[in-house]
Amino acid sequence: MVEVKLFSGEDSKYLSEKIADYYGYPLGDKSLFRFSDGEMQPVINESVRGRYVFLIQSTFAPSENLMELLLMIDAAKRASAGYITAVIPYYGYARQDRKDKPRVPISAKLVANLIQAAGANRIMTMDFHADQIQGFFDIPVDHLKSEAIFIPYLQRLDMSNVIFASPDVGGVKRARTYAKYFGRDLVICDKYRKRANEIASMTVIGEVEGADVILVDDLADTAGTLCRAAKTIMEKGAKSVRAICTHPVLSGKAYDNIENSVLEELVVCDTIPLRDKCSKIKVLSTAKLFARAIRNTHEHRSISALFVEG
Repeated sequence: MVEVKLFSGEDSKYLSEKIADYYGYPLGDKSLFRFSDGEMQPVINESVRGRYVFLIQSTFAPSENLMELLLMIDAAKRASAGYITAVIPYYGYARQDRKDKPRVPISAKLVANLIQAAGANRIMTMDFHADQIQGFFDIPVDHLKSEAIFIPYLQRLDMSNVIFASPDVGGVKRARTYAKYFGRDLVICDKYRKRANEIASMTVIGEVEGADVILVDDLADTAGTLCRAAKTIMEKGAKSVRAICTHPVLSGKAYDNIENSVLEELVVCDTIPLRDKCSKIKVLSTAKLFARAIRNTHEHRSISALFVEG
């Protein structure tokens, strides 16, 4: 069988090292040279000719990390790698997946074009902002689901009084997956925005009085939506509110917003590293899931076998 080589972008080493440890194979030797103006040049310091190459890099703080990923792909392609998979635990720019007003880019599609043009043969990622982003690629996409991470955690809790909630209409499908799996009810928070990251109003569709509510979302940026939803749900008579969220973008005043919110806890994945501390945030690792997905890809086995079936 063709040998596997794992390499990491600079800002994803915290996760890549854990993935490599679970996979049972060390990260490849790669360095990053920077010119005095900040221009970067990744260097692969070992042969990858004919190998299965997995390049691990989340594109948070998207421009810098995305550029490094593109350059790593190009370096591997020019070094005659046999098959290149871009492992992108967090796919930046995914929120810009449609033209919702005049004269704006569809950035998620542009990023997909760039990754393919650089020379990637396959994409592996987790929880796109919208499933249809898979259609932006003309190469195979392994779209892992965080249910495989969160459900085992939730199974350790008392679920007898739980209701699942979506913090907005767009996330209903995601929250319904959990409600169906555990056989619980679902409510929806309907929000209205005046502009990005600013909520004008929010209402709860459904009954939450006396319930332990679990909010389900794919990412938290300023955490304004989650915190506002939690507050609104508590005002409707809920007993408690916690949230699960795959990607902890957590920019601006997010950490203060969460710390000062009515949320009991916010459970996130490690697709993006935390920049600060918060007593209410709990991090679950995706490393084992990605390691298994990489192995299944290399051995031509099913990726869907890693999904949790509702």
